Amino acid sequence: MKHAKLFSILVFAITLVYGAIGFCFLPLAGFQSELTRMAMLPETMFGWTKPQPAIDPALMRQSSWQEADILVVGDSFSDGRVWQTVLTQKGLRVRTESWDSVRGICADFMPWLREQGFRGKYIVFESVERNLVDGIAKSADCQQMQFHHSIHADSPRSPPASSFDPNQVTYSGRFSIGIQTRLNIFKYEKITHAAGFTSHEFPNGARLARVANGCNLFSHARCDDALFLSADRPDDLPTSTLDNIGKLNTRMHGITPVWVFVPNKSTVYLYPEKQFWNKAEQRFLAPNILKTFRQAIDAGTVDLYPANNTHVSTTGYLILGNAIYQSMQAINGG
Repeated sequence: MKHAKLFSILVFAITLVYGAIGFCFLPLAGFQSELTRMAMLPETMFGWTKPQPAIDPALMRQSSWQEADILVVGDSFSDGRVWQTVLTQKGLRVRTESWDSVRGICADFMPWLREQGFRGKYIVFESVERNLVDGIAKSADCQQMQFHHSIHADSPRSPPASSFDPNQVTYSGRFSIGIQTRLNIFKYEKITHAAGFTSHEFPNGARLARVANGCNLFSHARCDDALFLSADRPDDLPTSTLDNIGKLNTRMHGITPVWVFVPNKSTVYLYPEKQFWNKAEQRFLAPNILKTFRQAIDAGTVDLYPANNTHVSTTGYLILGNAIYQSMQAINGG
């Protein structure tokens, strides 16, 4: 009986100590974006601090199939309808659908498109680099459209935050995550102070890398370093993808396709020598987003991609939208 009581007291004491430690570190578990969450590194170190432009929610309106001047088929870079505000601000009516719904640009794409009621002139096909090769190949092989309507397609979107306080205290996370984040801070301090540090892979798919002139490019506290996806590769995209795009263009009758390839964050900051965007511009007049983003960085744009995020900032989205609009103008002859 005495031993059972002592054991109970010991378990209670351990639990109490764990809870106290966990509660102390709990604010570290409040992540604002996916890369800090994956790496379990705190927003106090990697959260952006430079204010971003405010977006008028009225400009994010979703047009119907029938009234749209422009159809956008895209991924998460388009789903928020932020870059599209550049077009809607100029009086253009835009409808955005996701690749999850459209599933591909199949052989019967044009008859299917007209059945939806679309009578516009342009379709913007947007894809992030990491999904591009497989997605385009799948479309090239596809014979019959299998559209899956999303109940969220016409739901309103909220503008992205124009400010963020990385030091804001929150207790909404988990004790264990807060403790692991504290341990990762110790690891970060150790590895980044080692001579010749360039990068480190975290177990959850995030990569920490030192970026040249990082404090001129990012606003977070540890601006010499930024977070990236480990899956992003330094290799250029194959020529076969461009050939497949040419095949898909033959399926477009009576409309103008605008191909928009958003480079991986790693490509923009770590592997900018890739040539795919130059070739796509030459062959299809595709907006050269890699060149555009690099020019913005060279011009001093801060947080084009925030350190904690795989997606661009609001500033980045507006730069993307302007590049797409200018490309449409060039394709249309001015």
